[in-house]
Amino acid sequence: MDSSKAIEHDATMLVCHRCGVTLTPGAGDFFVVRIEAVADPTPPNVSREDLETDLHSRVNKLIAQMQDLSEQELIDQVYRRLTIYLCARCHSHWIEDPAR
Repeated sequence: MDSSKAIEHDATMLVCHRCGVTLTPGAGDFFVVRIEAVADPTPPNVSREDLETDLHSRVNKLIAQMQDLSEQELIDQVYRRLTIYLCARCHSHWIEDPAR
């Protein structure tokens, strides 16, 4: 077998994220599930008291808290996108109770 063909085949090998069974692209035996999680997008409630505080020091405090976090860790706190593959059997269970 040509080594480039083996690499190409391995790159398309998929497994069910729930049970680990091998999935075959093009066979119609699995589902692609795309999950997008976004932090609460509504503007914060700002009170008169909030406006009377020292906003500059509050911003500096937030920056200090984030200082040791990587760019990816900061992004992950507000947005995550994930793609999982599920075999037909696992999908039928998952779609009824995704949190399980």
